[in-house]
Amino acid sequence: MTRRDAEDEDHVDDVNAARDDDDDDDDDEDVDHIWQVREIRLGVLSGVLLLAGFLLGRAGQEGWELGLSIAALVAGGATFVPETFEKLFKGKIGVDLLMTIGAAGATVLGQVEEAATLAFLYSLSEGLEEYSVAKTRKGLRALLDLVPREATVRRDGTELVVDPAELVVGDRMLVKPGERLATDGIVRAGRTALDTSAITGESMPVEAGPGDEVFAGAINGTGALEVEVTTTAENNSLARIVHIVESEQSRKGATQRLADKIAKPLVPGILIAAVLIAVLGAIVGDPGLWLQRALVVVVAASPCALAISVPVTVVASIGAASKHGVLVKGGAALETLGTVRTIALDKTGTLTRNEPVVIDVAAAPGHTREEVLSLAAALEARSEHPLARAILAAADTVPAAEAVEAVTGAGLTGTITGQVLRLGRPGWVEPGTLAADVTRMQQAGATAVLLEVDGAVIGAIGVRDELRPEAADVVADLRAQGYTVAMLTGDNATTAKALAADAGVTQVHADLRPEDKSRLVGQLRDSGRATAMVGDGVNDAPALATADLGVAMGAMGADVAIETADVALMGDDLRLLPGAFAHARRTRRIILQNVVLSLVLIAILIPLAFAGVLGLAAVVLVHEIAEVFVIANGVRAGRSKDLRTIAAPTAAPAATPVAAQS
Repeated sequence: MTRRDAEDEDHVDDVNAARDDDDDDDDDEDVDHIWQVREIRLGVLSGVLLLAGFLLGRAGQEGWELGLSIAALVAGGATFVPETFEKLFKGKIGVDLLMTIGAAGATVLGQVEEAATLAFLYSLSEGLEEYSVAKTRKGLRALLDLVPREATVRRDGTELVVDPAELVVGDRMLVKPGERLATDGIVRAGRTALDTSAITGESMPVEAGPGDEVFAGAINGTGALEVEVTTTAENNSLARIVHIVESEQSRKGATQRLADKIAKPLVPGILIAAVLIAVLGAIVGDPGLWLQRALVVVVAASPCALAISVPVTVVASIGAASKHGVLVKGGAALETLGTVRTIALDKTGTLTRNEPVVIDVAAAPGHTREEVLSLAAALEARSEHPLARAILAAADTVPAAEAVEAVTGAGLTGTITGQVLRLGRPGWVEPGTLAADVTRMQQAGATAVLLEVDGAVIGAIGVRDELRPEAADVVADLRAQGYTVAMLTGDNATTAKALAADAGVTQVHADLRPEDKSRLVGQLRDSGRATAMVGDGVNDAPALATADLGVAMGAMGADVAIETADVALMGDDLRLLPGAFAHARRTRRIILQNVVLSLVLIAILIPLAFAGVLGLAAVVLVHEIAEVFVIANGVRAGRSKDLRTIAAPTAAPAATPVAAQS
């Protein structure tokens, strides 16, 4: 069994446990106001009845005081007593069992007011927890509200306005300026700039034209678009994000599991201790007094704050990250994100734009750069390789080539007006007099391809995948924060080192196949420091899965990226990376604060309750104040600013495409 397999089995158990323990989630998902939470309504009712009884008691109406206190106990107890028995029938015990025993015991001893106070305060704390979790989950599901309520489609030559749920794959969707896209698709006609800030966190408009993929929720700019639907509304990118996050939120981090491990044996331990206190106390002293103290100890040792300290924080933090274009798949991923100290970055598509351009052309004596580009483009016109697009974009004319064939791992061959051409890497085509030019191109970080006509080399073309404008600033920021940054790439060492130097990366591993990347990431992980792999989620999938944490770049709409990675940056802005790490570290600090506070509180209250210094009402009040503090502290994790902590770059790297030079 692999490390990931074992973790997945644990996650299945966690999900099942969470479903058993959280039966009311569906009811609270649509909460807009705190009064919609049942526990809050019953808690307030309990408090009003308790206050009324107290005032009537002071006025000499003891009968009314007792009756209203019983009513307050029933109203407050209705929020947790029924669930206590449901869980007992399933063989589960929890914090609510301790509260039920405390309230029942106080009632038997004639302390109805204290029992009602316990029920009132505990019901309010339960309501606050439900409200905070429901609101943060609702914030995540608000992504689905980005989908418009209607969409315009052209079917059989007629324009129809339909519900987005009625869209089918292949429909032609018409999107007017200012409208949101109802689902994912491919632009078939029109050009525009799309506002994707609500989805990817990208603040700048994204240009889109025929052949470009577009996603649900994006706002169309000034141009009208005709978009071919590629997925239904229930399976589009927004719906997939929400589904994945909601299903993964039950994955618990180490701190959350620690809290669970403490709370699970603590409850039966408390019950055993309470029985011993009551029995031994009855032997040596007043049975009623020691039974009362045993009940107070039960309530004092209740890990209420501990039980909710992590879930509220995790849900709030994940919801906040998703609003800024960072998809975090559960508490385990969130906590690992906060512990990472080594970051391995893929080059292509991560540090670079994955849009190669021609930066240099060398022509042999008697030939021109225009001729070299034109003949090379003739062969590349039949190729789907990324270098082909760069060469075609740089060429002014593209003559027709015949008998074009690809030689695996080497290049292309073909003929033009009877001349035999070969275009490929150095070694397959000998550079001859252009050897110095090829070396210069490689030292500049470019991939060199050589063009041979009838056995003679006539030119060399340097193609480079340029760094993202923000790459150097992001690497500098990560290193300043103490992270070890390494670059992994399949490119040759010369090209890799040149680009790494521009990006500020000192550790470079080149000439790597996907399995080599996975092996290297495993070595980094085994060195004792939590390691993250940042890649494009496709050819980097093995490395993403091997790392302690896999981070996929530009994952919007990419199933492989979202499924393989633990964290996905939905846009192509690398500046989200340092912000995501900082957000996770802050969340982890909040989690630890809550756990420590919860444990310290229990350690203080138990001896005070045992000694009789604090009574039942006082202990309950302290607990509920602590719960309110823990919830409020946890919700802070959801109050994040823009995760792009680095300013937008003002200029691109210095290298200029050859097309712009001419």
